[in-house]
Formats: sequence, C-alpha cells, structure tokens
Amino acid sequence: MLTRIPVFILLLLPAVLAQRVTLSLDGSWSIADSADGNAIPAAFDRQGPVPGLTNLARPEFPLVDQFDSRELIQNRIRQGRLTPSTPLPEVGVTRQSRNYFWYRRTFRPAGRKQAAILRVNKAQFGTAVWLNGRKIGEHPYCFSAGYFNLTGAIRWDADNDLVIRIGAHPGVVPKEIAVGTDFEKIKWTPGIYDSVSLILADNPVIETVQVAPRLADSSIVVETAIRNYGPARSVHLAHAIQGWPAIHQSVTLASGETKTVEQTLSMAGAKLWSPEEPNLYTVETSTGGDTMRTRFGMREFHFDPATKRAVLNGKPYFLRGSNITFHRFLEDPKSGDLPWRDEWVRKLLIDIPKQMHWNSFRFCIGPVPDRWLEIADEAGLLIQNEFFMWTGGEGWSSWHDWWSTPLLIEQYKEWVRDNWNHPSVALWDASNETVAPVLGAEVIPAARKLDLSHRSWENGYNPPSAPGDPVEDHPYLFSRNWDNDKPGFSMTELERMTGSKTANAAHPTAAPVFINEYGWLWVNRDGSPTLLTEKVYAKLLGPNATNEQRIETDSYLLAGLTEFWRAHRNFAGVLHFVYLTGSYPGVFTSDHFRDVEKLELHQPFVDYVGQAFQPLGVYINFWQPRLKPGTQRRIAVMMVNDHSRDVSGSLDLTLERGGETVARWAQPFALPALAAFTYSFDFKAPEASGSYLLKATARHSGEPTVSRRKLEIQ
Repeated sequence: MLTRIPVFILLLLPAVLAQRVTLSLDGSWSIADSADGNAIPAAFDRQGPVPGLTNLARPEFPLVDQFDSRELIQNRIRQGRLTPSTPLPEVGVTRQSRNYFWYRRTFRPAGRKQAAILRVNKAQFGTAVWLNGRKIGEHPYCFSAGYFNLTGAIRWDADNDLVIRIGAHPGVVPKEIAVGTDFEKIKWTPGIYDSVSLILADNPVIETVQVAPRLADSSIVVETAIRNYGPARSVHLAHAIQGWPAIHQSVTLASGETKTVEQTLSMAGAKLWSPEEPNLYTVETSTGGDTMRTRFGMREFHFDPATKRAVLNGKPYFLRGSNITFHRFLEDPKSGDLPWRDEWVRKLLIDIPKQMHWNSFRFCIGPVPDRWLEIADEAGLLIQNEFFMWTGGEGWSSWHDWWSTPLLIEQYKEWVRDNWNHPSVALWDASNETVAPVLGAEVIPAARKLDLSHRSWENGYNPPSAPGDPVEDHPYLFSRNWDNDKPGFSMTELERMTGSKTANAAHPTAAPVFINEYGWLWVNRDGSPTLLTEKVYAKLLGPNATNEQRIETDSYLLAGLTEFWRAHRNFAGVLHFVYLTGSYPGVFTSDHFRDVEKLELHQPFVDYVGQAFQPLGVYINFWQPRLKPGTQRRIAVMMVNDHSRDVSGSLDLTLERGGETVARWAQPFALPALAAFTYSFDFKAPEASGSYLLKATARHSGEPTVSRRKLEIQ
C-alpha cells in the first residue's frame, strides 16, 4: 500500500536532514589585558566567566572598573563636588593603565557545515574577533549582537583557537559611537555580559526571523532574511508551527545574495499572550540547509491617543510595575554572577513581581542579557525596553554633538532586530530624560520601520515622534526637600492635587502619558540615606532618625504616592523607581532589598507598596498628620479597578489603636471593569488622644486591598 505524504511534509524533510547546529561557548575563558589593541597577549593568566564581567576574573584585575564618564563629571560639578572650571572630557577619564581585555578559549566543531557564524550577544566596550591567529572583524556596539563569519578560518576536524577582544573602558570606543550615558553611574565594568555561540549551518543560512502577530485574522507575518554563501540556488523556505498547516515558498538566490521574504501563516484559534496568560508558540523555519526556531506570543500592544490608555490585545490595560537598572546593578559589590544565575533571575522577574502585583517593568538605561527577556516572556511581563541614553534636558548640555547620526541609527536598528520577537517587549524607549530632536526626527523613524509589530516609541523629554506614541513623566515631588532654600513637599498637598501630568513630561503634547519614575525617597539597603535623600530625611524625620525609621517612612510614603497616582486615572501606567539597582556608599539611588543575594525585600516595602499596587486599588485622600479630639470631617476614599471584570464588595473605613478597632464605617462598593469611583465617609475623631491608624479595606471575592494613614489625635 502506497502511503501519501502531504506536500508540506516533503518540503520540510530537507530541514530534518540538514539541521542547524548551535554550539554554546559559554563557560570559563582565559583572560588577559593590555594597553595595545593590535597584538594578542602572549600569556593569558586569569580565568573568568562568559557571560559575565571582568571583575569576576581570578586572580582579580586591579582597578578594573575605574572610569569617570563625562556625565558623572558634569553631575559632580552641578552638585558642587567639583569646581566649575573642571575640564569636561569628550567621553570620560580612565583611572587604569590598560585599554583592552582579551578572552581566549578553544572549541572543536560538531561536524562539517558550509558556514560557521560566531554570535556575541552583547559585550562592552566594542568587540573584535580572531580565529586561529586570523583577525575576523570588529563590532563596535555595546548593546546588540555582533556576528562574525568564521567559515574561511575554521578548522573543521581540529581544535580552534578563538580570541575576543573588548575595550577595558568606554574611552577606547570611537567617540562617534554612543557607549551609554548615565549621570549617576559610577563604575564602568567591561565584559562579555551576554552569551556567545557558534552557529553551524548549510546554505542558505537564516540570518533573522521576525514574527509579527495579526490578531484581526489570527495570523502571523513571518519575515525571514536568508543569505547564500555558496553557488546560486533555488530553495524552499518553509515555516511550521505544531498544530497548524505549514507554509512554504520557492526562493531563488544568487551567489552571495541576501534576500528578505515575508510570508503569512494562519493560526486560527491560537491563544493570546498576556501577563495573566503568557502563552508562547514556536515557529520552525527551514531553508533546506539551515533551520531556526523562533519563540513568540500572540499579542498586540499600543497606546490609544483618544483615550490615552494602553491597549493590550484590543482592550484597555493599566500598567503597574517598577524599574530595573541592570547596568547600575552591575556596579553593586554583591552583584557577582547573580545576573547569570537562572534561579535568581526567575525569582526576580517571576516570583516577586507576582507578590507585588506588578505586570510591567522598564528596563532602564541599558539592555539586559537575552535570557532576561526570555524569562520575561514566560513571566508575562510587559517591558518598556530603554536604550542606554540619558543626556538630560535643557541646561544639562550633555548631548554629544560628535556622535554620528548614521551610526546611532545603525545601533538602534540592531537593538530592535535583537528584541523584536519578545512578546514581553511592549514598548521601545529611545532615551531617558533626554532632549534631543534628532532622536524623534531621524533615529526613531528609521528604527520604527523595522518592527512589523508596530510597537510605540517613548522618547524621554522629547515630544512624541508619531501619533499614539506616549511620553514619560517623572513627578519627583520630594525632590523639593533636596533644596534647603525651598519649602519641602508635604503629603498634605496631595489632598488638593488632581494627579495630572507635571512639567517633567514633554510639553506641549496631548499624548498618552505614563509615570515610570517617582518617589525621591531612596534609602540604602541598610536604611541609610543616599546622596540624593540625605536632606530629604533630615526634613522628614530630623537628624537623629534610625535606619529602621527611614525604611518604614520610605515604604509608607511611596505606597501613598503610588495610590495617589493610580487613583486619579491620569496615567496609562504607574512604575516606581527603582526595584533593582546598585546600592553601596556613595550611590545616588537604591533599591528595596534587605538581602539582594537572597532577593529578600524589606518587609515594610512588601506590606505597604505591595498593597498599593493591587489591581483593585484603594486610596484614602487624607494626609493630615494630626486632628483634634472629636473633629468631624468628610473623608474621600478613591477606588480603581484594573481588572477586566466587574468587582463588588464591602469598603470599610476603620480607626485602630494598638491593633484594636475603635471605630468603623462601612458601605458596599461596585466597580465595573477598568472603572474608578470615589466613596465618602463621615468621619469623627475619638475623644481620647494618642496614635491611631486610619485604614480603608476593600473586601471582595479576591485578596482584600488596604490603604493606611498614620494619625495623631491631640
């Protein structure tokens, strides 16, 4: 009996016979350093991890991260820590004698193929590659993958000697190239901080695959770039997803030709990707000589200029979350190899965000390793992916006029290319707190064209580049307390504020706005103030406050601010600053970890801020520190419902003393999906003086939400 095999299976059979082989080169490498970048060192006398940083090498390299950037010097001049006459370097000033680090290891290919491509996911500062003594090429960018064709130099049946050179500091990269700008970054540690792999394949080789969902007809657009390193040929380009019919197309390629092909694959009945249900699929692409597996999620995300809301999969969606400044965390003495431990990153991005009721993060001022985004895809996080660009606004004067706009465009394009398939990447962010017309006029439009998912772009303090693009707002109300010559901010002012956009956001614009920084209440992990909050806590608590009091105050006030910004519904999202960053003496900001190695947060932060980010939000619009006995007043309790379903229950207002309830008021509440409403209570203060806790509790079928205010009756 003759068995008939479907045509698409026959077309995919060559892919089974000619699979891509990917050899991970992660692990321990030999490392050396030098001042000269042209000659490979004779001796490699240290060992260090890839991925990782050079400060993890053993024996240690002295002064491995000593570099003062131009922006940091500017910041110190503004703060009076350096004289105004301090000269500004073009990029920065190194405090070390070396200019380069060299990584070395051997490998043997797993069989012979027609092409061998080395991929260095990300390295700083700049990458150059030698194989078996022959220089292969250079890749100057720090935030995107570099690809190197090893085919002409590889030994297929023997060991190969691979050497990768990186810059020891940003100063060795040509000044025309942006290597990262951060006014508060103190250390600049080099390293191959993402994975390295060897791709072995036959022709034609798949260079990139981009998958863009189309929810209107439950399909995906698949864009494939293929390169033919051999003679002219015709091939069948095929895509297959388990559970759906495969598609194929005949493609003719000349010798040395690269061709980009766009195809559409129907996925009727596919499950959508969301923070609540992060469903993932994989498409397998084949050219007959090469195969690639690409993971993606069926989701669309944008901002609606009419409602000024974020829209996920066709429905309004409110963002709640925080920030991660990965490159600042690399400065932390305790960071070590934590960023490359899978279990640590999973707890950071999955377990704790669920506990804190977060659905989004900004990866702030610089990219993370690819593995972080893979885990974010699985966690269901919506990521605002920010390029390493912070040059400030008017008066900061840090935009580097010598940067090459064509090279900047190329950097942004590569950055988009590397991240376009992650469903977690919901929004491109071109800069932080930056005023630079060239970004909106030239850079963003050029990079935007590459993204078939049509994500929105946010652009610092510049006006939006296109309709529907959002702007960021950084309402640091407590920054007023930083200046001894001005009255400090008091939470009582919130009772008369509407939570509208502040002057920090780009003006004039009627674009959607979200907050991705607020607070100015940072304390170090031990509870001591940071450089930016010494005067803040002196005003709030006086000169003799304890570390425990500062941690409690930080958590209590930050929760109140979170409730306030959410309650007034003026923003598409509220993301506090900052969840993870560096924390050690001399830093400007800090995070909320009691123990960052174990990822244990300060308990007051969990108690207060975790409640403030509940999907069902509660905000007591009352901040008076004290009332006279018997005082009567009307207290408003504002509620927001971020759920996509109606929520109803009981809203209780209680007054407690010493853990005992001394008064209680209650009324039912009912909030439609995504709605907001304000309930009022006629409150009367007790006659007995003392310290009390005013508490509003929303009880419903889910976890109760609590808002708290400390109150003195006297």
